[in-house]
Amino acid sequence: MELVCPAGTPASLRAAVEAGADVVYCGFRDATNARNFPGLNFSRPELAEAVTFAHKHGVHVYLACNTYPHAGSEDIWHKAVDDAVAIGVDAVILADIGLLRYARDKHPDARLHLSVQASASNEEAIRFYHREFGVRRVVLPRVLSLEEIRMLNRRISVETEVFAFGGMCVMAEGRCSLSSYATGESPNMNGVCSPAAHVHYEERGDSTVSRLGNFTINVYGNDEKVGYPTLCKGRFRAMDKAGYLFEEPTSLDVTAILPELADAGVTALKIEGRQRGKAYISQVVGAFRASLDRIANGQTGARGNLAALSEGQADTTGAYRRSWQ
Repeated sequence: MELVCPAGTPASLRAAVEAGADVVYCGFRDATNARNFPGLNFSRPELAEAVTFAHKHGVHVYLACNTYPHAGSEDIWHKAVDDAVAIGVDAVILADIGLLRYARDKHPDARLHLSVQASASNEEAIRFYHREFGVRRVVLPRVLSLEEIRMLNRRISVETEVFAFGGMCVMAEGRCSLSSYATGESPNMNGVCSPAAHVHYEERGDSTVSRLGNFTINVYGNDEKVGYPTLCKGRFRAMDKAGYLFEEPTSLDVTAILPELADAGVTALKIEGRQRGKAYISQVVGAFRASLDRIANGQTGARGNLAALSEGQADTTGAYRRSWQ
């Protein structure tokens, strides 16, 4: 399986390549990608240098242009597609139907991948994107079980890419709308979830309070590690009980089920984390490279030592081994 790795900066891209990535994905320094944070992403000259470096090492580069264009400002997104193709990226990752049509018509030879932002999780949806826009790979949302992925791969003719490590964000659902409500900036359109300018911490007696905009997201005791106030990972009170209503702070890690994913027909494994530093990238990519190489050589794919890099020092296989209906 192809190992697709994140790069939020040129330094992280080099780290991913050197650690054994098959592909590195990144975005331009604007609202056209879903990780639009200060200090991250690439200028056009930086991307051109990155593509040259990666290709020299036999590594592909994918450009994420995976947010939804603002009405009247579509030219920004069109230019991102045009520039990515001109620079020579190996695929453009898109979500918006109009932008997919633009890319297909303007650049018929470009390789197009469907972003997880499109949330295509069934046979008919994926066939539609393949038929209408020539999409050659779909990044599946983190809601499908292994058996569902296996069945899907038997019925479609496009490649499938699944998330392997990092955040559990679903992205195309109400939680993003909650973040937009709290901050006025949309993860799906501005590319920012819980932007730092809206984050505040307060000391209240023996507790630390994390806030996003005007909303309390969590209250931590002295014995707890204080986390970043992402709204969907906050603790809230409902029915007289306080707890994680949407999602617990934990990381996806599929190391233990890599052979099962391969058997299910998965083409590529995607590591999440373009906002992470190069040390994190090196360690995670290196661990997955070693596991995949062991499997390719017929050896048992032992779990990588990534617990310290998992959010909350806890990990999960998410919906892949879903036991509920």
